[in-house]
Amino acid sequence: MKNERGFSTTALVGLIATGAFVVFGFFYFVGYIGFRNEANAFEADIPAQYTNMQNVYDNGWKKVVETAQIPKMQEEQTKELYTAALTGRYGADGSKALVQFIQEQNPNLGTETYVEIQRTVQGFHDSFQASQTDLIARKQEYTKYLTATTASLFYNGIGGFPHIHCGIPSGTKDDYQIVTSDKTQNDFQQHKSAPLDLSKGINQ
Repeated sequence: MKNERGFSTTALVGLIATGAFVVFGFFYFVGYIGFRNEANAFEADIPAQYTNMQNVYDNGWKKVVETAQIPKMQEEQTKELYTAALTGRYGADGSKALVQFIQEQNPNLGTETYVEIQRTVQGFHDSFQASQTDLIARKQEYTKYLTATTASLFYNGIGGFPHIHCGIPSGTKDDYQIVTSDKTQNDFQQHKSAPLDLSKGINQ
C-alpha cells in the first residue's frame, strides 16, 4: 500500500526506524563522549593526588631531619617514627615519640628547636591527612560515578572503566591506597584499642 507521495507503508516505517536509530546513535555517541571524558578526568586525578600525597610525606620527614640535624645513620629511624606519627599510631600525641627520639640523639639542641620540630610534624600531619582525605574522596566520587547512575552503567558497557587499578569495584587491586599502620588495621579488626605507651617505642 502506497500513500499519496508514492511511499509504501513498509518503506515509510523503515525510513522512520532508520531515522530513529540514527538519532539514538547520535545522542548515545554524544553521551558516551561526555561520560568517557569525565571518567578519564577521574583516572588522571587519582594518580596525581596519590603522587601529591607522596610529595607531602617525603617533604615532611626530610624537613624534620633537617630541622633536628639528624645524623645520616639515624635518618631511617626518624622516618619510621615520622610515619608512625603521621598515620595516627600514637594518636593525638604522635609527635612526642618522635621528639623523644630526637632528644636522645641530639641532647644539646635548644628548646626552641624541639618546639619547631613539633610544629613541623603537626603541620605536615595536617597536610598529609588532608591529602589522604582528598584521595579517598576522589575514589569515592569515581565509584559513585561508575556504579550509582543508570547512564554510567549504560555507557560503561562500551567504556570498560576503570582502566586503572584503584580498588573499583571493592576488593579489586588498588595501587592508590592511603598510608596506615599495622596497629590501626588491628584496632579496626578487633574493634578496640589499647592505651598507648610511648616508652615501648614504635613497635608496640
